[in-house]
Amino acid sequence: MEISADKRTALKEWLASGKVSLQPLTLPQRELWEASPVPATDVANHICCLINVRGLLTAETCKAAVQRVVERQDVLRLSFLPGKERPVQMIRRTADANLQYRALANGLVREEIVEEAASEIFSKPFDLVRGPLYRAEVLRLSSDRHVIVLAIHHAIADGWTLGVFTQDLGSAYVLGMIRPRDRLPELPLTYTAWGAAEREFWQPKEVERRAPFWRSYLTGAPRLWDSFEGPLTASGPAQRLVLHFPLELADAARELARKTGATLFSTLLSVFQIALSQWTGEPDVLVGTPTANRTKQSVRETMGYFAGIVPIRGQVEPDRTFGEHLRNAHQNATECFANAMPFAELPGALGERPSPGHNPVYEVRFALQNHPVPDVAMPGLSASLSMRSTGTSRFHLGCEVTVEETGLEVVWLFRPKSFSLAEIENLANLFQAALAAACHSPDSRINTLVGKK
Repeated sequence: MEISADKRTALKEWLASGKVSLQPLTLPQRELWEASPVPATDVANHICCLINVRGLLTAETCKAAVQRVVERQDVLRLSFLPGKERPVQMIRRTADANLQYRALANGLVREEIVEEAASEIFSKPFDLVRGPLYRAEVLRLSSDRHVIVLAIHHAIADGWTLGVFTQDLGSAYVLGMIRPRDRLPELPLTYTAWGAAEREFWQPKEVERRAPFWRSYLTGAPRLWDSFEGPLTASGPAQRLVLHFPLELADAARELARKTGATLFSTLLSVFQIALSQWTGEPDVLVGTPTANRTKQSVRETMGYFAGIVPIRGQVEPDRTFGEHLRNAHQNATECFANAMPFAELPGALGERPSPGHNPVYEVRFALQNHPVPDVAMPGLSASLSMRSTGTSRFHLGCEVTVEETGLEVVWLFRPKSFSLAEIENLANLFQAALAAACHSPDSRINTLVGKK
């Protein structure tokens, strides 16, 4: 990122007038600049969603609602300036809503047309200096059917943020109908204030207190795919494969977790470790798993990039029973979460230096998505959120599981320059078959849960 002499002069004037303020990067933001395999400008860092709306909307009412959200959420007024060591946040005191309104052709609106429009919106890069770092467009399908397409940069958002945006947008719309001059209530804690508190807590002494655990824990962890790591394979959006596990299997997994005293996350992770080990032929399995990092109630209404990453390593021993493996996986995960530290600080603590196209710690992401995915309902209007991407630049392969009323949605994210769709489908089948077998017979040995390669 570079800034011209004219922009530097303007910035000095803005700072003097109070129009903008500067803050250091938050710890999650530092990860994108310091530990990601691709540049922060890469479109792989875009978080994308669709908000399906039923009801009468106009361009004016939509823009007014987004404007209220922009006034409440400081990240929607945020961009980044180059710094001596790393970029800094620039937060504007005021900013206009970045919303477009497009009426699609009358008649039957095919899903492909919406997808084509959404892909166009998702794939445009953001100007990290100029901002804004989000774009929203309302697609009018008919008089009472609309789709709001939202793309937002990972530096100012995580998966939880999309739910907050949807809720705020619904509240702002209602407020505009009944009290058009009013603003949304102020946040209990802004993203800027949260970032400052986190920096204050994670002083070098606290980082070093946790570092010995990770140096010991991650020593000797194997790399699976060094042969095709590099900037070209890492860049661009990941390909998605969306599958569904039936409700019966989801219920069986929850029951297995209950009976063994584990969590649903540990249960699914232990099965994923087995499937991945079978697929790769590697018994030593390391994944990175996201954590919401919103333990305080004061930030649950705040948009921003809060999420952390915790590496979890597991040894898959074929002669061990699944029940034994699950107990170990659950204990292992508990210890890793207890020793979690900002991922931006982890490579340095391990003596790793980031290089383009190469994550310094892990290659595979596994997530049980537990952030709110709200449906907004009010007289004459309803809205439902459909996520498309939660930021995919930092790993080669990802599996994201979401609990739904009808079962489990399992989304596979992979780099198309590294894996074929057939290979991912094979892994997906191994995962489902192993989960079904583990739920049916948890005392079986691991080597009987999946067929031979």
